[in-house]
Amino acid sequence: MKVKLSCYIIDDEPLAQEILEEYVAKVPFLELKGSFMSPMEAAENLKRDKPDLLFLDINMPDLDGLSFIPLLNPKPMIILTTAYDQYALKAFELEVKDYLVKPFSFERFYKGVLRLYQEHSASQVPAKKEAAAEPKNDPEYLFLKVGHRIQKVATKDILFIEGMKDYLRVHTAQEKIMTLTSFAKLEELLPPQNFARVHRSFMVAIDKIDHIEKNRITIRDQMIPISDTYAEAFYKILKGFQ
Repeated sequence: MKVKLSCYIIDDEPLAQEILEEYVAKVPFLELKGSFMSPMEAAENLKRDKPDLLFLDINMPDLDGLSFIPLLNPKPMIILTTAYDQYALKAFELEVKDYLVKPFSFERFYKGVLRLYQEHSASQVPAKKEAAAEPKNDPEYLFLKVGHRIQKVATKDILFIEGMKDYLRVHTAQEKIMTLTSFAKLEELLPPQNFARVHRSFMVAIDKIDHIEKNRITIRDQMIPISDTYAEAFYKILKGFQ
């Protein structure tokens, strides 16, 4: 069940107060907790109820709305409702959420409160606890675009991947597949514990390596170079298997 925004109205004009009460009543996610003619009248009640939202007029006897805002603790979200537009800059310096110039329509009122309700609702969603360990990206297969078709390729069948300008050639145990994609995209999709980039033009399946000699990997009958750029990271991966 979604939580409503509790709100107060502080306005010394009875007609303006009545219009606001009617607007609030039309909005299902607003709950009016009180209407007051002055900040001084509302002060004690604000401390008790701690409303989420305050509709506040500016020009009022005893204490004007702008002077009242710094006194609020805790400070609710505030929408100023006033007949004067010259206070807008000062209002936003006080971190007012919205500034409604009288007379304002219900549509304008609703847009303002809906935005605040959405912000408030998002802030109330509890943060997900971080998992002790991120799940490994370990798909059993990929879908690669090959010409005018999309081909399913089992990751366990991939021996190595070779860069061919704009294309990649995926060498599997059964065939060679040309696909218009990038190493960066495949590195996102393939499980990093099973595949490693070893050269600008090569990525290998670690479990398919037959042996390594003089910075050259042998997979089946294919010799694959290990470049200086990728050597350190690659050998660190291998240490995890030792």
